[in-house]
Amino acid sequence: MLAGGGADGNGYLPRPRRARRGGGGGMGSPPPGQAPPPPPPPCTDYDMAYFKAYSHIGVHEEMLKDHVRTSTYRNAIMHHQDLISGKVVLDVGCGTGVLSIFCAFAGATRVYAVDASEIALQAVEIVRENELSDRVIVLHGRIEDVEIEEKVDVIISEWMGYMLLYESMLGSVIFARDKWLKPGGLILPSHASLYLAPITNSQRYKDSVYFWQDVYGIKMSSMMPLAKQCAFMEPSVETISGENVLTWPTVVAQVDCYTIQALELETITATFKYTSMLQAPLHGFAFWFDVEFNGPVRQKSKKQAGQSLDGDSQNASPSNKKKKADVSILLSTAPEDAPTHWQQTLLYLFEPIELKKDQNIEGSVTISQSQQHARFLNICLKYFTGDQWYVKESVMK
Repeated sequence: MLAGGGADGNGYLPRPRRARRGGGGGMGSPPPGQAPPPPPPPCTDYDMAYFKAYSHIGVHEEMLKDHVRTSTYRNAIMHHQDLISGKVVLDVGCGTGVLSIFCAFAGATRVYAVDASEIALQAVEIVRENELSDRVIVLHGRIEDVEIEEKVDVIISEWMGYMLLYESMLGSVIFARDKWLKPGGLILPSHASLYLAPITNSQRYKDSVYFWQDVYGIKMSSMMPLAKQCAFMEPSVETISGENVLTWPTVVAQVDCYTIQALELETITATFKYTSMLQAPLHGFAFWFDVEFNGPVRQKSKKQAGQSLDGDSQNASPSNKKKKADVSILLSTAPEDAPTHWQQTLLYLFEPIELKKDQNIEGSVTISQSQQHARFLNICLKYFTGDQWYVKESVMK
């Protein structure tokens, strides 16, 4: 299927994810004397199916009804109104054009709204309906293929997929940044962080696996191995609460949209060491993310920041969370925060592991773009607890 996430009537099976609009790569004008970078990748059959899925109105309805998502973007645009008013804006993957229109309301002189899916045709009508056709220019095509005859002051995009990097749309934002963003320009969102934590969720096992032990008085335990395979083979996008999380999370990856390069997204590896805060069964691991909307003045180079895209074993402790107070605008998909359509991405174990309070779990996680299709993600968890090593591998597609 095109994209993971969501749920069926039972609340567990992934639903199609909004198909995103862009390919990836980077083909900006090279500095004098530097060879031009390779051309953008061709538009594959996977890409075409991806764009087609985003033509469906239900995908955009879900996003627009996500109040946390949409209102946070609107607040961030108004927060940076002084950097948007009178400026030229590029909206990468505009969908219905809501972010482009927010930017026009904030005083942008001109907004280029780019989308490769057929929803761009509806965006044209929405822009016209709001009498903004003189300022919002909708371009139907991949960001790698459209022509824009001027540099832009601002790039805005809602590029985040499930567990942040699913769909690989960030590559399209990088392409747009390198080709069109003026030096010192604004990128919204500016930063992103991906988190991982062990979780317990007995109700999920009860509903999906143990249900088969007794079905209307009929023994069906023979179905349980198949039920586990069907329920837990692939990542599951669902909503959990803070009560399901056994420890403080690890930061798996940190993204600076002003400096990140596409090659850095191909493989991400982080180590972790957790100490369970309570005695409970370990049912799996959960990913979630947050994004920040900071201006360019506050940027630091990777060398200055002393960190790379790959995470490390340091957990996001309460003191780390307090530092978020310095962030002007934050959009979080954490279990303890208001739910969003991204929910959380869970990797369930086929067999739970009984944890004691203060028991350690340590290991590593590797996330890599699939060789089959760059929009898919390979996930490999290797971890040690209770004197035994375990491996969990899964593909998000």
